[in-house]
Amino acid sequence: MVSIDRMPAFAAMSLLVIAIPGPSVLFVIGRALAHGRRSAVATALGNVVGSYLLVIAVAVGIGSLVERSVTVYLTVKLAGAAYLVWLGVQAFRHRKELKVSALHTGAREPARGDLRTLLDGVLVGATNPKGVVFFAAVLPQFVDHSAGHVPLQMLVLGLVPITIGLVTDTLWGLTASAARTWFARSDRRLSLIGGAGGCTMIGLGVTVAVTGRAD
Repeated sequence: MVSIDRMPAFAAMSLLVIAIPGPSVLFVIGRALAHGRRSAVATALGNVVGSYLLVIAVAVGIGSLVERSVTVYLTVKLAGAAYLVWLGVQAFRHRKELKVSALHTGAREPARGDLRTLLDGVLVGATNPKGVVFFAAVLPQFVDHSAGHVPLQMLVLGLVPITIGLVTDTLWGLTASAARTWFARSDRRLSLIGGAGGCTMIGLGVTVAVTGRAD
């Protein structure tokens, strides 16, 4: 089973990596600014579910294939980047539909329910290049091969960064949504903040597409 001695070191490493805002964090912030607190929390939950799918992929050997193959890596990265840009464009296009009266009555964008928002987060989390590299390159280093059950050890160890990510992403989302609420004193300012959320996601998608490993 997992070595208890290795758990604190892995937790510290995970916190260091997660503390640097990456695609998942910026995506949660963008959704919080564009759609509010409920959407931000659902997105954060979806992100960690998607991230854990990466842990499962690494545990069964797929993650190492993604890391070794430039073609597969680029396909995953560009798919995630394109989806981020598309979501950002949609948020920007519908920014004028954000109304102060809708916030007061608890209304949300009618075309996007909680499940859809959750699935958006899952897709972004599962195609996050930062997550692919971290779980494929770092996670295996903390496995105790002499203890056996390597895939199970990876699945258990993977819960550590997932838990940290859920807490930090949620805090980022709640903070951003609080700022959104503060701005929501006029339809114009609310439209501006919704547009800012859309632009954040578009910029994030472009950044993901043009950065990464050089090989």
